[in-house]
Amino acid sequence: MLRRTPQESRRLAIGLAATGALLLTAVVAAAPASGATDSSGSTDICESFEAAGDNFAEYCIAEEAANAVAAANTTPGVDEIASSPNIQQIANIPKFGGFASEGAYNSDLAFQGNYVFAGNYEGFNVLDVSNPSSPQVVSQVVCSGSQGDPSVMGNLLFLAVDAPRSNDSCNSTSGSSAQQSSWEGVRIFDISDKANPRYVKSVRTDCGSHTQTLVPSKDGKSVYVYVQSYGPSSGAFYCKPPHDKISIIKVPVDNPASASVVATPVLFPGTNGAGSTSGCHDITAYPELDLAAGACMGDGVLFDISDRENPVILSQVRDTNFAFWHSATFNNAGTKVVFTDELGGGSSAICTSTYRANQGADAIYDIVGSGADRELVFKSYFKIPRLNTTLENCVAHNGSLIPAMGRDVMVQAWYQGGISVIDFTDSANPVEIAYWERGPLSDTRRILGGAWSTYYHNGYIYSNDIQKGFDVLKLDDPRTNNARAVSFAELNVQTQPSYPACTTVLRNRQNGGLTVTSGITCLDGATVNGRIKVAPGAGLIAFNATLNGSVTATDASVVSIVESRVNGSVHALGGTVRDSKVNGSVTTS
Repeated sequence: MLRRTPQESRRLAIGLAATGALLLTAVVAAAPASGATDSSGSTDICESFEAAGDNFAEYCIAEEAANAVAAANTTPGVDEIASSPNIQQIANIPKFGGFASEGAYNSDLAFQGNYVFAGNYEGFNVLDVSNPSSPQVVSQVVCSGSQGDPSVMGNLLFLAVDAPRSNDSCNSTSGSSAQQSSWEGVRIFDISDKANPRYVKSVRTDCGSHTQTLVPSKDGKSVYVYVQSYGPSSGAFYCKPPHDKISIIKVPVDNPASASVVATPVLFPGTNGAGSTSGCHDITAYPELDLAAGACMGDGVLFDISDRENPVILSQVRDTNFAFWHSATFNNAGTKVVFTDELGGGSSAICTSTYRANQGADAIYDIVGSGADRELVFKSYFKIPRLNTTLENCVAHNGSLIPAMGRDVMVQAWYQGGISVIDFTDSANPVEIAYWERGPLSDTRRILGGAWSTYYHNGYIYSNDIQKGFDVLKLDDPRTNNARAVSFAELNVQTQPSYPACTTVLRNRQNGGLTVTSGITCLDGATVNGRIKVAPGAGLIAFNATLNGSVTATDASVVSIVESRVNGSVHALGGTVRDSKVNGSVTTS
């Protein structure tokens, strides 16, 4: 890791706005709009606050105390890497082939088995990550049409196209939104042969598909595609205002060629949407809970999606500090939502001293109440506690949960602000526990770049960098290592899956055996001296544990033994024993 060069020490200030407290852990210089200067100028930032007369409560750290946090306020040079000690890059695949140019932006990611599907404005790559430290390119599909966000389900891949094309083919050229013949929407591919994906079907949607979210039907025979789009224009043929809606495509799994739009629910009829709401940017569904969270331009929205073709708004919130509601992430329990604000559209330098810590940040909301009375209640903001240069586009962007035992933790992309790992178990006090970033792409011009999507999947962090390519990182932290006990066969982050939630977490020595009668007991580095018995409906998850006795489970909700040692037999039908040493028989099927 290249080390940063400390900048001159400075006095740091944090303003507490009347509308919500800024995070004191994110120590950045907050410059009021009336002209406070940063530390590089001749005016002290604290004096500037006083002179400005803004409605801010000041929190200033003396210069000698600021020396202790200087490392968090310096910037690596061009192509330098800086990180916390608990995270490191283990692989990178630079952009190549049809995606090599600067204008071919890498975008979103989807996962299936040992494969990662990496989107690009020009199509998508298929990568084999059986060995995460040495990813292998399986295929590249060149099929132009921004922004190329992929989602996968079974043998199908869905690709978002949000720019008018001359037609729906992969050989199309740029089209005009004013022309009836132009096309934009969703392309569907058969990926049963990962080396040779096959284009199956296209579905036109109004204003195209900026992003898209898969929502399986309750009978399992179909999948719905919630299509988010925006930017209506009176001159557009298929994208005229008003556009306060989404498009819902129904795809029969056994006959994807018959996919079609079955509903276009208007989410903000009349004047219910904010002035800047002209559709939704992103919707994250939690199908198991029949919930969805929408980042709808000027609104944060909680939906009931029990009727897949008719989402119903449960709660709708606005925030004067938010410029552009971009994306959403539930916690595993479905009791919180982290919304992101893409202030500046993703191309601006928002992580500088010019912007406050509640601008271009995350906003964490609790979901309170029950049934139709559920509502979103604001708890706090989070923004990375490092300043970028004015040449680095940086703002809150796409992230996912890390399934750590007993915690709410997510990893998140911040464009050229890098990658941040955030613990938001306490909704009102989120804390960064790891970070990784590159320095600016240039010291002379602003190049759109950085981490677009950064997701945790089956033990590793995968990131699609707009310019630098596909990154794989390893997080080594006692608070999150136990997340390796959870794995998914398939992951689309915008279709949020649940994972087993620990009722009890044990980390010490347990003598005399263990009987789990209800809930899920998680062993994180624990030692159990004696037999373990798991009752019907109960569950056991063991990570880095030593089990000195047999394990028996009957009709358990979950049994997962990972990176552990068992001195005895394991009998757990439907259970998982992975990367473990068992001195005895193993029966899981």
